[in-house]
Amino acid sequence: MARRQADIARAVGISPAYLNLIEHNRRPVGADLIARLAEVLEVPPDELAEGREEVRIAALREAAAHPVAVGTVPELDQITEFLARFPGWSGLLIAHARRGAGLERQLVDLSDRMTRDPYLLTTLHEVLSAVTSVRSTAAILVEEGEISAEWRQRFHANLHQDSQRLSLTAQALVAYLDSFEAEGQATTPQEEVEAWLAEPGDADPDPGDLTSDAARAMAADLLAGLLDDRDALSDRTLTEAIPAAGTPPDPVRLAARLGQPLDLVIRRLADLRPEGFQGAGLLVCDGSGVLTLRRAAQGFALPRPGDSCALWPLYHALAVPQVALARIVVTPDGRAFRTLSFAQRRQPLGLDGPLLTEALMLILPFDGPSPEDALPIGPACRICPRADCPARREPSILVPQGGQAQRSL
Repeated sequence: MARRQADIARAVGISPAYLNLIEHNRRPVGADLIARLAEVLEVPPDELAEGREEVRIAALREAAAHPVAVGTVPELDQITEFLARFPGWSGLLIAHARRGAGLERQLVDLSDRMTRDPYLLTTLHEVLSAVTSVRSTAAILVEEGEISAEWRQRFHANLHQDSQRLSLTAQALVAYLDSFEAEGQATTPQEEVEAWLAEPGDADPDPGDLTSDAARAMAADLLAGLLDDRDALSDRTLTEAIPAAGTPPDPVRLAARLGQPLDLVIRRLADLRPEGFQGAGLLVCDGSGVLTLRRAAQGFALPRPGDSCALWPLYHALAVPQVALARIVVTPDGRAFRTLSFAQRRQPLGLDGPLLTEALMLILPFDGPSPEDALPIGPACRICPRADCPARREPSILVPQGGQAQRSL
C-alpha cells in the first residue's frame, strides 16, 4: 500500500517540505533520521545511507534507457520519488535490470565464441564428420542387402571407431562449453594482455605472469612502448603542463605547449590518467582498421577483439591524417564520452617502403546529459541494439529480426 509523503514525514517527526528536500538530495540526512526513516519505511538503514540513493537512481535510469524500453515513456523526473515511496519495487526492478544485463553479456560472449572460436569450430566440425560417417556406414548396412562377412566385419569396426571418436569429441565439446561459465576468462592473447594491463597497482605487471607465449610477447612489446613514452615525456612534466591547457584540458594545446607530438601526449594521458583525465581510455588501430591496443575507459564497453563500431571517430581520423578530431559520442545505454581522435602516417623503411597509418582515440567520461549533437555509436553491430543505424553491416543478436531496419541500397 502506497504511503503519502505527509504521513511518512509526520511519523519521523519532520515536515513534508523537509522530507521533499531530502528526497531531492537538497538536505543532508543524519544517522538518527536515517534510522527513523528506515523504521517507518520498513527497510534496512543502509538502503537509505548517503550515496546509496544516487547509485540506485543511476541504476533505475540505466534500466529506463535499455532498448527494451523503446516505445515507453518512463517518468524520469519522478525516479527519486518512486525510489523513496516504493523501495521494494525499485530494488526488484534494479535486480531484474542487472540480471538482464548479465544475461545479455553472457549471450554476447557465447555468440562470439560460437562463431569465432577456432577450437570450437574445429570440434563442431569433428562432431559433424563423425556423425556423417556413422550415418553413412549404418545406411550401407541397412540398405545394401546381403554383404559378405568380411565387409560386414569391416563396417562394424568402422562403426565402433567412429562412435568412439564421436563420444570422445562430444565429451570434450561439453567440457569446453561448460568452461564458458567461468567469468572473466580471457580467450585470446589480446584479451589476456588487456586484463594484464588493467590489473591494479602502481608498478607495471610482469609479462611473465601471462599464460600464453603470444600474450607474453604482445605484453613485452607494449611495456617497452610504454617505457619509451615515459622516457620521452615524464609524469612530472606532463602533470605540470596540464593546468595551462584550459578547462577542461585540451590535449592539442597541451602538446603544443610541451613541444611534443600529439600521439605521444595522447598515449601518456591514457597511461598516467592525471587530473582532468581520470577514467581515460585509449583505442589504437592500424590502417586496416584493426584494433591493436584497447585500454577501456571507465564505463565504455568494448566488444570482443576483432569487432568494433564503424561510427567510432577513430576511423574518421584515418581519412584525415594529422588532423585532431574532437567529438562527443553517446552509447546505446545513454552514456556520453568525450573523444579525441588523431591519425598519422609514417614510412619506417624510407621512400621505397610501405606507407603505414595509425589512428588513436582518447576516450574520457562526459559529465552531464549528452548534448543533442552527440554522435550515436555502439560497441559492434552484432551486439548493438540500434536497429536504425545507417552503418549496420549485420543483424544484432539483441534485437528481434522483425525490429531490424532495412538498409537502403
